[in-house]
Amino acid sequence: MSDLLPFILILAGALGGAWALRRSWNLGGGQGRLPWLLSGWVLLAASLITPAWVLGTVRGPFIALALIPLAALLLVATGFQIRTARAGRTGRDSLAPEPLERPGSTWRTVLRWSLAGPIGMIAALAIGIAYAVWMPGAAQTRLVVGGLLVPVVWGAAMAWTLADNRIIRATAVLVGTALVGFTASILKGFA
Repeated sequence: MSDLLPFILILAGALGGAWALRRSWNLGGGQGRLPWLLSGWVLLAASLITPAWVLGTVRGPFIALALIPLAALLLVATGFQIRTARAGRTGRDSLAPEPLERPGSTWRTVLRWSLAGPIGMIAALAIGIAYAVWMPGAAQTRLVVGGLLVPVVWGAAMAWTLADNRIIRATAVLVGTALVGFTASILKGFA
């Protein structure tokens, strides 16, 4: 039973923290929200940090990181409802609406393709290289993690630029990210 006690305490703290955050969310912008918000975050932080002393510095937080989302999911599942579908829904009123219909100009198509492809890749490379240059740790680890970041960031940039309706904003952010990432990398150098 003593081996099971830390797991029960982690789940209880995580459930309490998630419930307090949900209560804060339900109160909206009204007064009395701050105590619920703070207590929720404190309980979640305690559920993450405290197991390090009980279960060990590596094993404790690892187990807590596995159990906290499970507790939050269980709390969300308690509010599960089955609703009847509304009749006569059109495509625009669906739960996951399609991106807005854009006018099909040639320059927008070329720019959107460029942002999703080569420009997004260059911005992702800038982030990966900046990570490898600036993060502490062994050089091999920094290179591997930086290399693994590139496809994830590129995919995120691709999804964002294809879904965003403001193409100039996407262009500015991706070009700015590439410039800042490469400049930061050049300034420090790989050591």
